[in-house]
Amino acid sequence: MRIFDPHIHMTSRTTDDYARMAAAGVRALVEPAFWLGQPRTNPGSFTDYFDSLIGWEPYRAAQFGIVHHATIALNPKEANDPRCRPVLDLLPRYLDKDRVVAVGEIGYDSMTPEEDDAFERQLALAVEHELPALVHTPHRDKAHGTRRTLEVVAASGIDPGRVAVDHLNEVTVGIVRESGCWMGFSIYPETKMSPPRMVEILREHGPERMLVNSAADWGHSDPLLTLETAQAMLAAGFTEDDVDRVLWRNPVEFYGQSGRLDLTPAGAGEETFAGSSIKRGGS
Repeated sequence: MRIFDPHIHMTSRTTDDYARMAAAGVRALVEPAFWLGQPRTNPGSFTDYFDSLIGWEPYRAAQFGIVHHATIALNPKEANDPRCRPVLDLLPRYLDKDRVVAVGEIGYDSMTPEEDDAFERQLALAVEHELPALVHTPHRDKAHGTRRTLEVVAASGIDPGRVAVDHLNEVTVGIVRESGCWMGFSIYPETKMSPPRMVEILREHGPERMLVNSAADWGHSDPLLTLETAQAMLAAGFTEDDVDRVLWRNPVEFYGQSGRLDLTPAGAGEETFAGSSIKRGGS
């Protein structure tokens, strides 16, 4: 079994986590820029953080045979802090980097006017840099927040097939599916989504445009819940091909739209996948 975790915050995890993930079949991951828990007080702290996402973390992951890519953005929570908003002017420098495969996480936390502005500006950057967008839905009033998210996405002019709307549940999956955006689900030990619930969503809505992630970070989370979801799918009667589609081919297809997804060691050949030239690894 091969696993691509499309949303995990390895900056918050240890090398033991990398070792466990590699043993479980995780071969690739994408780490979105996010809030570190402690408020940042100046744009320079973002510069150091972004540099680590495209430099240090790929090196650290490679020690365990895991390919690391990143998404870069000013996250919704910090979009409300005037000390952080100048980061929006720094983003173009990073959105041109080879290992950056999307703009994200963007979207809403508390649905403030400041978040509206940051969301709209960063969707425009995604269009300008021809990158997909990874969108965070708010923790509170999720149904309203998701509808508002989709309105902003539609108004931006970005192709919905280049947008993943994350942290969905049974209430929000249907409207995102109808929008044409990709559907992201974060599997957590106690909150958000569980493997059994994910199986039921897949039964109802099918595997198309589905992204299953652990979103593991500094909170109560588990980077192996992608594997547990795969096992739950098999136990429920899904085929190994279904599992491979959801846990590998779907994230490859979504992030492959960036044209920067490199899943092979240096020197390996290239082939075209989902309309983009990407480097592919073994089975």
